[in-house]
Amino acid sequence: MTTVIWITLVVLSIFFIYTLGKDFFKHRNVLEEISVIKTAIIGFVVNFFDVLGIGAFAPQTALLKFTKQTEDRLLPGTLNVANTVPVLIQALIFIQIVEVEPYTLIFMLISAATGAVIGAGVVSKLAVRKIQLTMGFALLVTAFFMLAGQLNWIQGGGEAIGLTGWKLALAIAVNFVLGALMTVGIGLYAPCMALVYALGMSPLVAFPIMMGSCAFLMPPASAKFIKEGAYNRKAAVSMAIPGAIAVLIAALIVKSLPLNTLRWVVIGVIIYTSIIMFRSAKSTASS
Repeated sequence: MTTVIWITLVVLSIFFIYTLGKDFFKHRNVLEEISVIKTAIIGFVVNFFDVLGIGAFAPQTALLKFTKQTEDRLLPGTLNVANTVPVLIQALIFIQIVEVEPYTLIFMLISAATGAVIGAGVVSKLAVRKIQLTMGFALLVTAFFMLAGQLNWIQGGGEAIGLTGWKLALAIAVNFVLGALMTVGIGLYAPCMALVYALGMSPLVAFPIMMGSCAFLMPPASAKFIKEGAYNRKAAVSMAIPGAIAVLIAALIVKSLPLNTLRWVVIGVIIYTSIIMFRSAKSTASS
């Protein structure tokens, strides 16, 4: 079963790279005016720490907003497209090295992908102010889950590597919702890790589940954003390439770092960026 999942991820990788490459080449003469150096650094940094458990979407949103590298209305699509290849690489690595009960893994992957396909079709057509408000809320939700982890508010954890019965049904349902929320900029990692921990599974098992969920949902969801042209092409590609390199370095060489202080910094940045998003939405409404 693990081999089938791994092969499916390879096929998804080829499909996505072809889809993105075709769209990028088609629009190569009308690409956005951005700083490739800034976006490349952002892509490398956020994906490096993504592998180590920080998460990419929220800090990436903060950095893109701070450096003014893309429009707010394109943020959800840009985040998803830019991080798809790095996440696929993460999943390919961690599904091989961390044992998970096969049916638990496959059902959670499928539910997340289904939620994302439905969610992307809706998000890609949202107005700018709705995206700003949604992103502001998304960032607050992400900050809450990171804060809950830091302060040990979520009780649970165990040694299980799989789920059955009502726990499996609940995990499938929640992962469907998390897959849909990924398309508006709520990173799946933190809430998925909280879900796995709360249901009594080993914290280590969260890595292949959350990375695999994102790897299954992001190619089809990102393909929808690409089809709608609802993403910043130049920023996405210039973040994806160094992001993929960062994943390989973090997963295969560094493996772990003392990240407690950095998580507190990230939480603060996320809350600040959420406030900026709400202020931008207020300005959009009054203009």
